This record gives sequence, C-alpha cells and structure tokens, in this order.
Amino acid sequence: MAYKNSVVSLAGWHPTCLYKGMKLHLDWSAYETAGQGDAYAGIPASGGDFAKAVAVCISDKQCQRKPKGVMCPSFRATDETAHSPGGRVQVLKAALNGELGEDAFTGQQLADAMELCVGCKGCKRECANQVDMATIKIEYQAQRNEKSGVPLRERLFADLPQQLHRYPVMRRIIRWRNRAPWLAKLGERLFGISAKRKLPEPSTTPFVLSSEAYRSMNDFGALSKADSKDVILFVDTFALHFDPEIAHAAHQVLSAAGYRVTTLQPDLFDEEPERALCCGRTYLSLGQVEQAKREARRMQLALRPALAAGTPIVGLEPSCILSLRDDHLKLGLGEEAVALSKQVYLFEEFIAREHDRKRLALDLKPLPGKTLVHGHCHQKSVGAMKSLRKVLRMIPEFDFEFIEASCCGMAGSFGVEAEHADLSMQMAELDLLPALRAAPDAAILANGFSCRHQIHEGTQRKAQHVALLLRDALKEKTC
Repeated sequence: MAYKNSVVSLAGWHPTCLYKGMKLHLDWSAYETAGQGDAYAGIPASGGDFAKAVAVCISDKQCQRKPKGVMCPSFRATDETAHSPGGRVQVLKAALNGELGEDAFTGQQLADAMELCVGCKGCKRECANQVDMATIKIEYQAQRNEKSGVPLRERLFADLPQQLHRYPVMRRIIRWRNRAPWLAKLGERLFGISAKRKLPEPSTTPFVLSSEAYRSMNDFGALSKADSKDVILFVDTFALHFDPEIAHAAHQVLSAAGYRVTTLQPDLFDEEPERALCCGRTYLSLGQVEQAKREARRMQLALRPALAAGTPIVGLEPSCILSLRDDHLKLGLGEEAVALSKQVYLFEEFIAREHDRKRLALDLKPLPGKTLVHGHCHQKSVGAMKSLRKVLRMIPEFDFEFIEASCCGMAGSFGVEAEHADLSMQMAELDLLPALRAAPDAAILANGFSCRHQIHEGTQRKAQHVALLLRDALKEKTC
C-alpha cells in the first residue's frame, strides 16, 4: 500500500544550536547520554542528540506485532513494516547518515516513512526502549517546514484556534460545508480535505462563564500553597469552541466538590488579551514549533502567579494537557515549563487524586445502563487510564467496560485528510467500532475530542466526556 503523502536540562540550549550542520527545532538534550556503551545503538553520524533519540530503537520488532495495546496503529492497519516505528527508524538513520542526500528532510523517502505516524505515543510506552516517534515526527515536520514552507492545509488546521476567534463566520462556513456536498468536494480539490468526512462543527457560541467565575491570576500570588480548595480550569480550544458543555460541566462538578474554580484567562499584558489561551497543540502536531512556543509562552505568562502559589491547573482534553507535561519540555521554555508539567492534571486525574487524599466532597447517585469506555492514545501512553477507572468506580453501581483498542484513527486532522480518510476508518475498524457495534444500547465515554468525532462518524452515536458523566451523577446539581 502506497501513500503520497523526563525533565530535561535547558542550560545553554537554544533551538538554533547546530549539531554537525543540522539546526534542531526541539530540545533533545534528555538523550545526551543515550547509547553510551550500547553496542546496538548505531547512532547516526549527524543530528546530535536527535540522532540518539532515533537510535534508541534496538530493532526487536516489538512494534511489528499485534497484541492488545496502543502501538502501532499504522502498522496494524497496513501490515507493512515500513509503517512501524522500527521501519521509520531505518529511514531516519539513513537520512541522518547522509545516505538519502542533502535534501533528505524534503525528499520522498523520508516523507513516505513518516506520513502515517499518527502521533499516538504508543511506542513511547510500549517499545522496550521507549522510542518517541510522535516527537521525532514533530522534529521531522519542523525540518521539512523550514526548508519547503508550511503546506496550506497544515497551516489552515494549525491556525484553527485563531481563525475561530478572529473570524466568527468560520462557524457557519464549516456547517455549510458539511451540509453541501459541492462545497465539500470543492474543499477536497482546493485543500485536500476529504469530501467523505464531516468536519467537527463548532458550537454556535463559545464557552462563556459569568463574570463571577473569573478572578485575576494575580490573586493566586497571595494564596498559601497549603490552600487545597483553589483550582484553575484550563478550557482548551476544543472545549471552548466545539464542546462548551464539557467545560461548564467540569466547572459544575469541581464547584460541587467544594473547590473555588477560576477559569484560566490571558494575562493583562498579553499581546492579545481578548484571545483565549491555547497550549499550541494544533501547531506542535504539525511541526510548527515557533508558533507553538508563542502559545506556550502566553500560558506561562498567565500562569506565573498560580505556579508560584502551587495552585493545581486542571484540563479536559488529553492531547492538550499531556502536551504540557511532555512536549512542552522540549520547547526550550525554561523552568516554568517544568513547574507547569508538575502542576497540571487531567480532570479525572485531579478528581482521583483528591478522592485518594480524602479532600473530595462529591455526592453521587447511581447511573443506569452500561457504558463502554474508549481511552485517548495519550491517556494510555502515560498510564492515565488508571485515574479514569478510579473516578468511574466512585459512581455507585456504575456498569462500565474499557475497550481494548489502538488509535481511533482520527488523530487530529489525519482522519479528514483526503489521502488518509480511508485508512483512518480502517484503523477504527480494527477494534474500536466493532466493539461499539457489539453493544448497540451501551452509552459511550471518550475524553478525546478527535475520538468522539471518529466514533460519531463510524457509528452515528454520541460519546460523552467524563465531566458530563459526573455532572449527571451529581445528586444535587449546582448552577
């Protein structure tokens, strides 16, 4: 099948540092000692610490098996070793050894190797040596973008958070496109967005809370770190523009649990104080590193007082929150990025933590019926499904079952790209969609935005976020 298309030391590091002539866009210094004394490393001749990150693969072919787990959705769907992490490593090594010529990062061989990596991070968890192909792909895309420019389609997808803020008409355009086949076909011809697939539709109005729900981030500078009843809710781009009900539900549940909830907002000295904060995930996943850094710095500026006070930051979207804990540490953003990585929690992680510490005061009622649970790949890759299981067990008599499945196949924009739409559904059909069809009357829980969209496309059923589930389980609901 062919297709076209840890805490790191930041001292002295800068993204423009040269490693044997190669400018790296991410900080790979965590791999500085990788391969020392390892006869199997085979570290390429160029690329410095990035080359070492590639070379941690020891070619044991674990990624080319199909046990239950996350790794590797593209190999599972194609049965081609070239589309496994190990297969990609071989081409990357050849590129870094100069075997593919001086323009390897803009060449077709490397493009073919990296194209079907969906950034699930399954290899980082399940590979014996934790090859982080998702982050390696970001570096590859950044190298390609620097030399060839950012493709128009990738620019459109990455810029979506800003477009929805600056051009409210985008909400109507997306809805028109989904309802007019000729517009969908035009979009495929102009931008390569599959006419077969619906695009996620923004809500008619973004998330808005009453003014009473906001406090200045500077208020946290005076708070004691021992104050366990203050929490900051980070409303990401997807909850803000597409699923505001989830953000409202999270606010409601945290408030019902006895916490003083403040919604994260830009700093007064932000260059765009009217634009909501964003973690930069849409940019990062498409290799637009400088734009991702800009968004990350905005968050750091806004959170500075809260970080100093030790106030927990709680978020809703796995890909966004886990980017703050992982990918942001490779952006060269200093100690504040490290502090944030230790202070940010997924909604269910925070609920589970506080419940374990007996600080939670949630009064929940039984919910009827059975619920099937699909975990986001990034949740699985960092072991965050354990927290979700703990939270679901807090609901009396709640009947739920975790689905054993790899990536749903949507993977951000991957599933709506014309050349990938069929493969995206093929990934979903491996395990996820058959499991859902086998239980047609069950409710579905999926915390990932892309996962919920893929499930709706594949089954015409609506999955819900755990914040909505807990809201519905509250015995006495607050406004």
